[in-house]
Amino acid sequence: MNIEGGSIKGTVTPAGGAATAWAVSPTDTLKDAIENGAFEITGAKAGTYTVIIEAKAPNKNASKEGVVVTDGQVTEVGEIKLPQ
Repeated sequence: MNIEGGSIKGTVTPAGGAATAWAVSPTDTLKDAIENGAFEITGAKAGTYTVIIEAKAPNKNASKEGVVVTDGQVTEVGEIKLPQ
């Protein structure tokens, strides 16, 4: 089975501090709801993305640049800590 696209998976700390995870590249913008501090953005085309975590107050947004997605693979970004 050939899976087109990949996904970006990670966690957010504090778990209740953010609502949405975004993945942005020059040709694509994707998002996923953050549930229990975890997210998985699926359907990402192969390429390099910036992951942006949209925080809830009093936390501030956080981002991680240079996230590389490969077709058929899950890219783990690990834990993203939100600044306050």
